[in-house]
Amino acid sequence: MDHYLWGLFFIVLAGFLAGGTYALWKTNRVLALALGGCTALAVAAGVLRLGYL
Repeated sequence: MDHYLWGLFFIVLAGFLAGGTYALWKTNRVLALALGGCTALAVAAGVLRLGYL
């Protein structure tokens, strides 16, 4: 059960990071791209923790 909570945590974290990426896009695109990369890593970690791949 514990790995499901970690997977859910990473998916929720990815949602917050995606929101930050969207909000930052017009002011600082370099930082927004870095946050986008972190978002992709968080989604990948969540999906792998949940065992979908």
